[in-house]
Amino acid sequence: MEFDHGAGRVRVNMTDRAALIAEVAARQRQRKGFALATLNLDHLVKLRHDAGFRAAYEAQDLVTADGNPVVWLSRLAGREVALLPGSDLVVPLAREAAAQGVALAFIGGTENSLARAAHALERLVPGLRVVARIAPPMGFDPDGAEARAALDAVAESGAGLVFLALGAPKQERLAARGRALQPELGFVSIGAGLDFLAGTQQRAPRLVRRLALEWLWRAGSDPRRLAGRYARCAAILPGHALRAWRMRS
Repeated sequence: MEFDHGAGRVRVNMTDRAALIAEVAARQRQRKGFALATLNLDHLVKLRHDAGFRAAYEAQDLVTADGNPVVWLSRLAGREVALLPGSDLVVPLAREAAAQGVALAFIGGTENSLARAAHALERLVPGLRVVARIAPPMGFDPDGAEARAALDAVAESGAGLVFLALGAPKQERLAARGRALQPELGFVSIGAGLDFLAGTQQRAPRLVRRLALEWLWRAGSDPRRLAGRYARCAAILPGHALRAWRMRS
C-alpha cells in the first residue's frame, strides 16, 4: 500500500507479522542488514515538511503499518495490511534473534530504562543476549559525531540487531545512517517500546488498544504535547481517505 505525502510516496511493504519475521530471519541468516520503520499519520505529516525525514524513509528497507488509520486507509483502498507498531515487534524480533544466535543492542532512553528493558527482555526470551546499551545525551543529533560513535560502538559489540528508541524523526534518520555505515546490521525503530518493557512508561491497556483508542489514551496522558500532533494528523486524514477510495477502483 502506497501513501502520497505531498512530496513523494512511501509504501508499506510488510503486510503481516509472519512475512516480516520471515524477511528479517532471512536477512539475518545472510548477514544482510536492513532498516525498519513503522508508518503512522504523524510520520506522513512530518514527511510533507522534512526533507531529511523523507531521505531517511527512502533508505528504509522494510515498512510496517503503525496506527489504525494506516490500516483503515489500506483497507479502504482494497489492500489489507496488519497493524504492526514498533513496540509490538520488540519481543517477536528478539525471539527470532535469539533463535539465530544474533545479539541485540539498544540506542535510546536512559541508562536506567535500558538496563531494566534488557533485564525484562532477557527474562522473556531465553538465550537472548543484549550486548550494548547506549543512552544518548540530550540534544542527540543522528547526523553528528556522537551518533557515529554510537554506531561504531554497536558494531564493535558484536550485535546484529539494533533497537532504536529515539522517537521520530531521529530514530529513522539514525537507522538510515547506520544502514549505510554498518550494512550488515539490522536497525528497527521502535519508539517507546523499550520504555514499555522497562515499566518507565505505561502503555494503554489491551482493551483500549483493541478498541483502537490508544491515541485517545495517549492524548489524555499528555494533552499539551500531543493535542497539536493529533490535530495535524486529523487534518490530513480526509485527503488520504479520498485517495485511498480512488485507488479502490
